[in-house]
Amino acid sequence: MTTDVTTTETDATAPVSLVDLDRGVEALLFVADAPLSTVAVASTLDRPVAEVRAAIARLVADYDGEAGGPRRGFELREVGGGWRFYVRADYDAVVQQHVQVQTPARLSQAALETLAVIAYKQPITRGAIAAIRAVNVDSVVRTLLGRGLITEAFTDPDTGAIHYATTDELLVHLGISSLDQLPQISPLLPDGTEGFDDLA
Repeated sequence: MTTDVTTTETDATAPVSLVDLDRGVEALLFVADAPLSTVAVASTLDRPVAEVRAAIARLVADYDGEAGGPRRGFELREVGGGWRFYVRADYDAVVQQHVQVQTPARLSQAALETLAVIAYKQPITRGAIAAIRAVNVDSVVRTLLGRGLITEAFTDPDTGAIHYATTDELLVHLGISSLDQLPQISPLLPDGTEGFDDLA
C-alpha cells in the first residue's frame, strides 16, 4: 500500500494573496520609507482595496489599544495620501532624548573638504569639485547626498551636468541661519586661494 504525501507551501513561498492580511499590511508599512497608499498596499498584496482598508482600520485600533490590548508607543497615521508608522506624540520627549545622547556619525576628512567646496562655490558641478580637490569625489558626493547635507540644485540643459548646493540641514548642523554667516575663506587658504576663487 502506498501513502500519498501532500506537500504544503511554507509561509515563505506562499502566494502573496494568501498571507495573513493584517500581518502583510503591517510588514509592508514597517519597511516603507514613505507613506504607502491603500491602493499601493492592496496592489502589492493582491487583495481588494476594501479589505486592505479594513485591515488598516484594525491595525490602527490595535495600536491605539481599543481592542483591550496595550496602547503602543507608536501609531499608524495617514499622511500625504498614505499610511506610515510614527512615534506616538506622548513619547516624543523619550525619542528626542535618545537622539540627543547618541554620538553622531562623523564625516570623513574627504567629505568635510568636499562639503566646504560646495558650501563656498555653490551651485557647483561634480567635475568642478574634483578639479578643486584634485581627486575623484563621486563616492563622497553620494555620502553627502545621503546625509541630506547637499542636494541636486539643477541640471545644465546643455551639458547635462548636475549642479550641487547645500541644504538647510547643513545650516542647522552649523548653527547658522544663512550661508552669509560662513567665515571668509581667504584667511583659511593662504596657499592656492587664487585657484579656489577662479574655479566655477
